[in-house]
Amino acid sequence: MSRLFGTDGVRGIAGKELTCELSMNIGASCAHVLTKNKKNVKVIIGNDGRESASMIVSSLIAGFNSVGVDVMNIGIIPTPAISYLVTKYNMDAGVMVTASHNPYEYNGIKIFDSNGYKLPDELEDEIKEFINNNIKYENKKMGRLLDKNNVIDDYVEYLSSRSNFDLSKLNIAIDCANGASSVSASKLFDKTNCKYHIINNKPNGTNINNNCGALHIDNLVKYVIDNKLDGGVAFDGDADRAIFVDELGNIIDGDYVLAIIGKDLKDMGKLNNNTIVGTVMSNLGFIKFCKENNINFIATKVGDRYVLEEMKLGNFILGGEQSGHIILSNYAKTGDGQLTALCLFDILKRSGKKLSELANIMKKYPQVLINAKVPNERKNEFYTNDKINNEIKKLEQVLNGDGRIVVRPSGTEPLIRVMIEGENIDIIENMAKDLANMIENELN
Repeated sequence: MSRLFGTDGVRGIAGKELTCELSMNIGASCAHVLTKNKKNVKVIIGNDGRESASMIVSSLIAGFNSVGVDVMNIGIIPTPAISYLVTKYNMDAGVMVTASHNPYEYNGIKIFDSNGYKLPDELEDEIKEFINNNIKYENKKMGRLLDKNNVIDDYVEYLSSRSNFDLSKLNIAIDCANGASSVSASKLFDKTNCKYHIINNKPNGTNINNNCGALHIDNLVKYVIDNKLDGGVAFDGDADRAIFVDELGNIIDGDYVLAIIGKDLKDMGKLNNNTIVGTVMSNLGFIKFCKENNINFIATKVGDRYVLEEMKLGNFILGGEQSGHIILSNYAKTGDGQLTALCLFDILKRSGKKLSELANIMKKYPQVLINAKVPNERKNEFYTNDKINNEIKKLEQVLNGDGRIVVRPSGTEPLIRVMIEGENIDIIENMAKDLANMIENELN
C-alpha cells in the first residue's frame, strides 16, 4: 500500500493491499507502540462480518501473540462496541476489522487505545515507522487467546442504560446493511417498547453494504413509505454511522441530525459551551442554522476522530459529520449509529411531531459531490497544481459568496473529492463535473 493509515485506520482490498503479512506486522507494531514495556498485555478484536475477516483477524492475532499479547476475539460486533468494551474489560487496546461503508472486497483495521479512543496521527505514524523499519521483536513469552465474554449483551445493556429511551407508539424500520448491527439491533430495540421492522440483517460475508445500509438508502425509503412507518434508520457496515428517513421518504443526513439533537440540547440547557463541532463538509444550511440559533459552530478536517479531538479540547458534547457519524460524548467516545438512533427517535417521541416536521429545523443547500479518480501517490499534488487551484478560484468568484467549494483527497480511497454547494443545482453540478474532469486529466 502506498500509504498506511488514512482518516479512519488502515483500509484496502483484502489480500491485495491489506495482506496477511501487513496485518500481522500491524498487530505486533501496535502492541509495542501502545503498551511499551508493560507486562500481561490484553487486546480485544472484533469484525463486521466480511468474508476476509477471519484471514485478517487471524493474522492480527498472530502478530499480537508473537510478542506476548493475549487476545479476546469476539467476532461480529459494531465498531463503537469495541470502543466501549476495551474499557469495560480493562483491555490495553481494541481493534476493529472493518471497511465501514466500502464493498465486501475491502477490509480495514481501526485501532482504539485503552481509553476507547481512536489513535491520533502521531501514534499511527509511530506504528507505521515500526513496520517500515522492519523491526524484529524478541519475546520469550507467547500470547494466548482469552475466553470471550457475553459481549453483545454487555454492549446492548450499556446503550439501553445510558438513558430511559422509551419509544413506545413509534413504528420504525431499521436497515442493518447486512453488517455488524445485525447482531445487536433487535436486542437493543426490544428494550425501547417501539414497533420495529429490521431489514438487511443476514450477513453472509459478501452482502455487506450491497444495495443496502447508510450509503444505499433507496430500499429503506421504499420500505418506510410502503409500510406507512414513522421513519427509519440505516446503519453502515460497522454501525458507527446512521442515516435516517422520515415518514415521507425524505433523507435526513448527519447535518439534520446534529441540528435536531443540538436544538433539543440547547432548549434543555444541556448543550455544553453552546457549541456543535462539524467538518469542512458540513452543509452551508447547517452552518446558517447554527448562526440563526446562536449556536457556535466549529469545523474540523473530515474524519470523526478529528471532530472528537476538537470536542475534547473544548469540552463540547455534540459533534459529527454529514455522513452520519454523530458523537454524543456524554454517552460514547466515538460515533455510534445505534446510539444516535435512540437519541433521535427519543426526540421524535417526546416532541409529538412527525420526523419531517423536525427536519424543517434547517434548509439544506444543494450540494454536489463528485469523485475524481487519481492514483494514491498523486492525491496531494492538487494542493500545488496551479492550473487546478486557479480554476477553483474562478469558480468561487462565480458563486460570489452564495456557495462553497471544498476539494480534498480521500483518506481511504484513491480519489479526490470535489464538493460544491450553491443555490442552483444545475450550475453547481456542471461546475463539479468540469472540475473533477480537470483534476483527473492533470493528475493521471
